Amino acid sequence: MVTQIIFPALRMLVVLTVLTGLLYPGLVTLVATPLFPTQAAGSLIDVDGVIVGSAVVGQANQSPRYFWPRPSAVDYMAGSTPNHLGSSGATNAGPTSRALATTVAARAAAFRAANSLDSNTPIPADMLFASGSGLDPDISPAAAMLQVKRVAVARNLNPAFVADLVAAHTEAPQFGLLGPARVNVLLLNLALDRVQ
Repeated sequence: MVTQIIFPALRMLVVLTVLTGLLYPGLVTLVATPLFPTQAAGSLIDVDGVIVGSAVVGQANQSPRYFWPRPSAVDYMAGSTPNHLGSSGATNAGPTSRALATTVAARAAAFRAANSLDSNTPIPADMLFASGSGLDPDISPAAAMLQVKRVAVARNLNPAFVADLVAAHTEAPQFGLLGPARVNVLLLNLALDRVQ
């Protein structure tokens, strides 16, 4: 009786492991590599022969000369390092969490102070809360515009020019309806570096 249940279950485990763990990923890789070579390679961005990041993974940055990404619960540790196994993730703190409320208040105060904003200026949620993956490469146009003055002063640029750069790097919702408008922080910062 037990063998009538266990052996079919083990056979199904082996079949599904081969199908979903080997054949399907192999097929997707074979199709994706020639059709979408940049995306299949990780959407890596090369500047003068040096890989500076990926367009789809955020990077930690607190320099006043650059636009800042949204907070990350995992410090943007997408890849493995000698001291950390790469992972993504969120804090999983709920709306009643006192730790979350304290963290959000501290982030709001730090963002206001760094960007010379008064206490009544609303801070976009993406600058206060980490994303679900902790690796989000984008911020909202509103979050980018609040950083324009700081970046312009740090780089000795006209704020209107920096604001125009933000507008030029603002992507519309995908297909015109999926998700909000967004600004890829790494691409915007690289555009700044090309200017000065």
